[in-house]
Amino acid sequence: MPDQADAPGTPDALAVLRARWTQALEAARATPGSAKELPDPTPYADNLLARWQEPQRRYHTLTHLTAVLDHIDVLEQAEAGYAPDPALVRLAAWFHDAVYAPDRSENEERSARLAERALPEAGVPAAGTAEVARLVRLTVTHAPAPGDRNGELLCDADLAILAAPPETYAAYTAAVREEYAFVPEDAFRAGRAAVLSQLLALPRLFRTPYGTQHWEEPARANIAAEVQRLGRADSGPI
Repeated sequence: MPDQADAPGTPDALAVLRARWTQALEAARATPGSAKELPDPTPYADNLLARWQEPQRRYHTLTHLTAVLDHIDVLEQAEAGYAPDPALVRLAAWFHDAVYAPDRSENEERSARLAERALPEAGVPAAGTAEVARLVRLTVTHAPAPGDRNGELLCDADLAILAAPPETYAAYTAAVREEYAFVPEDAFRAGRAAVLSQLLALPRLFRTPYGTQHWEEPARANIAAEVQRLGRADSGPI
């Protein structure tokens, strides 16, 4: 269990996240050597941090953002140089759920457009901005094309929660249910089971070597167990 001082939303944790944002942004900027002439990264970080703390969120929170960034770090450390643009992948992680309303279906598109507006102003060149927006849109399907290593890195990091220990996975599913509290129980169970069954039907959930080796098997076990629970009318709260 994390120390209380490091819990998401505390001043210390927010300061760490601001530093991580600044590091990724500065690595992605066109002219790192002239950083003094570029906008201060802090207001951009604060805008995103405020979005990730909106009251409608239960799973798509600072905890999720931090976890995705941490999983990117794990994958980068395990597979050094795997993705050509890790800084852009990290920026995509910041933006991938920056716009989030549980009852809207275009969250990824709106998040990508936010990146397209903010990043050029923050000093990221056009090609880098376009790549971040592409990666954000990729999280609709989590199906990167063969050889898309930036996409593989982001998608694996975003889906890593599926391979969490059972108690963490249970907390994740409970948070997802809270976000969709407006959906009737029967409809939620049917919809969630359909999505999970589609995941199980995929030949691979994870594309990076580390994700394949360490996350594929536990993720499939978690998903299969949840599908089984969803199919039981007497299974109680999810």
